[in-house]
Amino acid sequence: MNANNSDNEQMLKDKKILLIISGGIAAYKSLELIRLLRKSNASVQCVLTKGGEQFVTPLSVSSLSENKVYHDLWSLTDEAEMGHIRLSRENDLIVVAPASADLLAKMTHGLANDLASTVLLASNKPIMVAPAMNPEMWDNKATQDNLKTLKERGILFCGPERGEMACGETGLGRMSEPDQIFNAISDFFFEKPLKGKKAIVTSGPTYEPLDPVRFLGNRSSGKQGHAIATALRDAGADVTLISGPVNIADPVGVKTVHIETGKQMLKASLNALPADICVCAAAVSDWTPVSPAPQKIKKKNETSDPDLKLTQNPDILKTISNHAKRPKLVVGFAAETENVQEHAKQKLIKKGCDWIIANQVGRDKNGEEKTFGSDQNQIYFVTHNDIDEWNRAQKTEIAKNIVHKIIKEYE
Repeated sequence: MNANNSDNEQMLKDKKILLIISGGIAAYKSLELIRLLRKSNASVQCVLTKGGEQFVTPLSVSSLSENKVYHDLWSLTDEAEMGHIRLSRENDLIVVAPASADLLAKMTHGLANDLASTVLLASNKPIMVAPAMNPEMWDNKATQDNLKTLKERGILFCGPERGEMACGETGLGRMSEPDQIFNAISDFFFEKPLKGKKAIVTSGPTYEPLDPVRFLGNRSSGKQGHAIATALRDAGADVTLISGPVNIADPVGVKTVHIETGKQMLKASLNALPADICVCAAAVSDWTPVSPAPQKIKKKNETSDPDLKLTQNPDILKTISNHAKRPKLVVGFAAETENVQEHAKQKLIKKGCDWIIANQVGRDKNGEEKTFGSDQNQIYFVTHNDIDEWNRAQKTEIAKNIVHKIIKEYE
């Protein structure tokens, strides 16, 4: 099976977006949003307010959008070439990102004293805003009244998010990340196939403490599980990602629960039920110490060995596969060092899940790890009726192909 990016690159082909960039430090994120839109073949025209020009330049916006940037209501040249009325009508969607408190107030009260507010007042097209402002400004009753009015008028909202601001304060008001806004735009144009479905994904290793310093673990990076969570999100699913200790960022737009031990992962997985889909991609330690030492284990002498008593960890895949609230589709992973297909088939039957994604771990002839920590993977897609060998590919592409299989289950 070969990966193919052509569908993603054509996602917004023939769609026309007018992006209005207002003032605020979050304006720098608009450049990445333009890049994402153009990568998906959307046509992007931009209006840059005077406040926006304080943070991004017309040249950078023009270079990325591959279109002229409009910013002056009274420009005779701009009016002759386009005109604010045509600019407000010849696009499929108007996106305001960032949407400052000032511009939202102008929209609410019908003010039109610059190009951005005039275009918004004159438009008969759908409008989506991505607010960005100080938390106190967001919570101010005047702003909240404006938001209520705009929502009643059918204005679409993306965000804001909670987080640390450039001013140093923390709270609600941070602009959504560019990929979140891009996903919201995509959702506007297309019905996502897994919209309304709830998915659970486990990812990464577990760390089973031997003492306050040491633990039993494995080399799982979490890259494959996180990629699957992201692909499920992109398909419209409401995703809960339960992640062991990893060194990669949480996917944007996904609820992420951080755990360390296998028991914690099981508890978090059961708490996330009911769900429609569960993908157990985590590499859970098979064993855990019976009684972790309360203090660091010391050598008694040069020849003594520690007395470590281990017990089996709970079987998360088997527990969920046989649970009263079992998801319709349960997918497990099998990391094997030998007889991959045979062991994967046995695991499928033993655990009671629907599919097994199997891969061979270990080092190649050059001593490089083939799976753990790598950006690529080579898998066997195992069902009760068939075993399909997939070509080696990027883990992100493997994830998209797995989610494509999941979508087929719900068609």
